[in-house]
Amino acid sequence: MAQETPTFKLVLVGDGGTGKTTFVKRHLTGEFEKKYIATIDAEVHPLAFNTDVGAIGFIIWDAAGQEIVGGLRDGYYANAQCGIIMFDVTSRTTYKNVPNWHRDLVRACGDVPIVLCGNKVDIKFRNFMPKNIDFHRKKSLEYCDISAKSNYNIEKPFLWLARKLFGNPDLVFTALPALAPAETMVDSDLMARYTFEFESALANPLPEDDDDL
Repeated sequence: MAQETPTFKLVLVGDGGTGKTTFVKRHLTGEFEKKYIATIDAEVHPLAFNTDVGAIGFIIWDAAGQEIVGGLRDGYYANAQCGIIMFDVTSRTTYKNVPNWHRDLVRACGDVPIVLCGNKVDIKFRNFMPKNIDFHRKKSLEYCDISAKSNYNIEKPFLWLARKLFGNPDLVFTALPALAPAETMVDSDLMARYTFEFESALANPLPEDDDDL
């Protein structure tokens, strides 16, 4: 008898225009299965990954345009087991709202694994550099630079969440879902520089302030 795939509800939050729906739709598997839940204004997308310890499934809840901090209905967050908060690295406002999204998510879901994603790193003139991103360190979240349109690092948030949910820090993906062709390309040298800057920033102490940012 086939073993049932462990499946987890993942809520995806962040300001409108940060690329959340694009991020979800890069994964072609499950796209035809998406459904809309009108009562709470959410699109729900199933997504599965194969790992070295078996398959894992995520049911991704996308707010479908209802990105108002504090405005998502309780049913959106209900029984969520993990989350992704997304901001746009070309927009300071979307990063400044991250603490509000985090507060809502934790209030509704408790201490679940959360990844903070800075999207649109393919745009060369980003307004928020790696050294300025530290909210994840204050709240013990994972952070990923991503580019949904170029598929850059698009699997990393799911890999970190899978490791946390399985309690296995060495878990690896053995196969990835099919992705839509990249709409743009990233500069590999620029991505390497961002990674270096980000890792260098981790060595510095957090600023001593009372604000979330």
